[in-house]
Amino acid sequence: MEKLAIRLKELREERGLSQMAAGTALGVSRSTIAGYETKGREPDIHMLITMADFYNVSMDYLVGRKDEK
Repeated sequence: MEKLAIRLKELREERGLSQMAAGTALGVSRSTIAGYETKGREPDIHMLITMADFYNVSMDYLVGRKDEK
């Protein structure tokens, strides 16, 4: 899930969001966002869907199966 961590951080930074702001928008803590971005935590399927919708990308893009958003 290394690709997921990298892409989540890139998407958040592209939108100019702090980890705190992203966490608030997604309904999780800043430390949870940090965990997702550093490969320490993996989101469940419901959170993957929520993040894909929030960042307006496909789940395949998030997890590194495709390079097209």
